[in-house]
Amino acid sequence: MPQKDSVCSRSYFVVVMVFVHVYILNVLALLLYVYYTSDSAHTAPDGGGGGASTTPGQDASARQEVSEPERTAAKLQQEAFTRLHRLEGIKVGHVQKVDLLPNKVHYLKTLSLKPLLFEIANFLSEEECKLVIHLAKLKGLQESQIMPSDLQQEAIDEMDISKEEIFNLLDYNQDGQLQMKEVLTHTRFGDGVWITPENIREIYTGLEADPDGNGLLSLEEFKQLNTNAFQSYLRHRGVQKTELVRNSKHTWLYQGEGAHKILRTIRHRVIRLTQLPPEIVEHSEPLQVVKYDQGGHYHAHHDSGPIYAETSCFHTKLVTNGSTPLETSCRYVTVLFYLNNVSEGGETAFPVADNRTYEELSLMHNDVDLRDTRQNCNRANLLVKPVQGTALFWYNYLSNGEGWVGEQDEYSLHGGCIVIRGTKWIANNWINIDPDIQRQLRFQQAISRYASDDAPAEWAVDTIFRDLHVEL
Repeated sequence: MPQKDSVCSRSYFVVVMVFVHVYILNVLALLLYVYYTSDSAHTAPDGGGGGASTTPGQDASARQEVSEPERTAAKLQQEAFTRLHRLEGIKVGHVQKVDLLPNKVHYLKTLSLKPLLFEIANFLSEEECKLVIHLAKLKGLQESQIMPSDLQQEAIDEMDISKEEIFNLLDYNQDGQLQMKEVLTHTRFGDGVWITPENIREIYTGLEADPDGNGLLSLEEFKQLNTNAFQSYLRHRGVQKTELVRNSKHTWLYQGEGAHKILRTIRHRVIRLTQLPPEIVEHSEPLQVVKYDQGGHYHAHHDSGPIYAETSCFHTKLVTNGSTPLETSCRYVTVLFYLNNVSEGGETAFPVADNRTYEELSLMHNDVDLRDTRQNCNRANLLVKPVQGTALFWYNYLSNGEGWVGEQDEYSLHGGCIVIRGTKWIANNWINIDPDIQRQLRFQQAISRYASDDAPAEWAVDTIFRDLHVEL
């Protein structure tokens, strides 16, 4: 028995010593981490960056070998800015608690995984909803989409692109002929008139664009058309508001420092919901408030466009001094609030939510266009009924695999169904993040300088986002 006790004692002693050594190593590692991170966070006396210091005998260029982009990248990593928190959907129907307000429980329900979409009931109180509507009325609303003008035709005419190039871009299957759905896809990027198959047939007849009547346009037939022939034809015969891509009114409410307490509260709640860096959320777009009267709608669209090498974000282009042929709003996240109950209609439709595949042309089959929220909302994979105080939250982009913004999530296609009876009020909070982390940081630094000037903070935000208040 004594021998067994001795063995146990030795074993216990070994375990204790191992624990002590591991503990000491962990403490040393922590001390080293604190030392180096503290050292890199301060500027050296000679004006150098936070990296290794140079001796007096070293060449001055050595002190500048760490470029500004490299220093900013290091700063981002230090501040844990390189990994954006992204909620997990788990599965459709999954419910999880979220901490948004003291002494109140909110539940986050997964509505779809493609896009990653959540619903939060009672995100806003009835009083908060009414106040936001009241503030929007005081600010004054404007038409969300104006009627097309001839100025857009002039802009298109100035584009340095031939008819053959346009034809090849539209001819998705490269069969040498334009099918009706290929033409319809093109018109979605026109000047805001929603073209239907009936319109196409009407235009073909009016312009004698399809003399053989087969419903297809050859290259030669296409060359006879004006670049903006479809929209021009409709303008000349008259366009109603109901024929626009969007039929609504909207305004913008500033949410930064000095804004109404309720607007600030909503922004803080969005920060807690998304768990994104407060600096990013604070420097995103103001709150957009939208009113849809009876007959109002918004055909299915993406809140933000795809990102290519030639693409710049509206919000960061002002500080990058770059010129790119493509621009988009880079709205990483959408948080949509329902401000009232709608008597009938007004649902938010996600036509391809959790679809097995996504293909632009598959959205149109014969005369059925899934993006048409005046006629085909009932065909959408997911319909969300507006309930006062409820919020929807979804990601417009995927992750790049390293915690930052990746490719556009095409499944985030959504639209506002026609309001059949009553009025619909909603609000949108968009969180803008540039997929290029360097550009995003330069933007954060620039807008901070704006806000620190003598000018009011509201002016700073309005200046940065002046060109962003355009819907896609």
